[in-house]
Amino acid sequence: MSDIAKLETEILAEIAAAADEAALEAVRVAALGKKGSVSELLGTLGKLPAEERKTRGPLINGLKERVTAAIAAKKADLAARALDARLNTETVDVTLPVREASAETGRIHPISQVIDELTAIFADMGFAIAEGPDIETDDYNFTKLNFPEGHPARDMHDTFYFNPKADGSRMLLRTHTSPVQVRTMLSQKPPIRVICPGRTYRSDSDQTHTPMFHQVEGLVIDRSSHLGHLKWILEEFCKAFFEVDSVKMRFRPSFFPFTEPSLEVDIQCRRDKGEIRFGEGEDWLEILGCGMVHPNVLKNCGLDPDEYQGFAWGMGIDRIAMLKYGMPDLRPFFEADVRWLSHYGFRPLDFPTLAGGLSA
Repeated sequence: MSDIAKLETEILAEIAAAADEAALEAVRVAALGKKGSVSELLGTLGKLPAEERKTRGPLINGLKERVTAAIAAKKADLAARALDARLNTETVDVTLPVREASAETGRIHPISQVIDELTAIFADMGFAIAEGPDIETDDYNFTKLNFPEGHPARDMHDTFYFNPKADGSRMLLRTHTSPVQVRTMLSQKPPIRVICPGRTYRSDSDQTHTPMFHQVEGLVIDRSSHLGHLKWILEEFCKAFFEVDSVKMRFRPSFFPFTEPSLEVDIQCRRDKGEIRFGEGEDWLEILGCGMVHPNVLKNCGLDPDEYQGFAWGMGIDRIAMLKYGMPDLRPFFEADVRWLSHYGFRPLDFPTLAGGLSA
């Protein structure tokens, strides 16, 4: 049996000399693998006479057990050494301050905050939210809204058009969210009471204009709505949004293709050292346009103007955000500067509510 004892001595020496788990695995495969030295010895048992098998079998099985145990012990020893080496190289400075959680460091963009504020205010008045695609047809963006052919708003200097299709028609990036009003009137029967917030696009860029910006429009269609209702809604909105007890508003005649009569709305304010305060003072600031929905628009959307009437309004979300939160330039809204967002942004879990205060 000297061959078994000699093999055991050799294998145990190789196990002891293994410097890492890869080397130990190579020893294991060489000894206990399918073609390993111990496995080959076990394979010879079936060819031995019964008497010799009785004596040689326990010796070979004992060898396998001792080799297996030695490999397991060595593996545990190598793992412990690796852990010790890692712990010796990795240190933690317990004097460093604890990092703030993501919910504490993250900030909600002012545009998202203002959209949430708008939603809270108009939802309290019973308005639903309507949305539509950013890429629109000329028909929905202009024609159904009573824009005549050749109107300046259709010009390339104002509208982003896509390449013409085979039939000559062209899709475009919507220049306002009014197409959502059209889609709503085509898909729903009055009474209709919705607001339409979303992105809009125009070829313009300076301190107060960007090629992509945000609008919110409102639409009410029923049998008896009138300008008195419109004025009340806008007054209640301004008081809630700018968080003042009272506000004076001035309605001036204007012109929009999709409303008749059309009005522009000024809100009372006071300018003081670069700040604008609403609900006080002797100055006026224009904030939105509105009017009664034009009968041609109602006809284009399948509604009988002799039976239904309504009103609509629209304002720039970016603009009212700047006015409320004192932001002097529109361009940083879209520059993704974390420092700007940390200064003007809002905490993620501070949801605006009328009861708790919109910007509390």
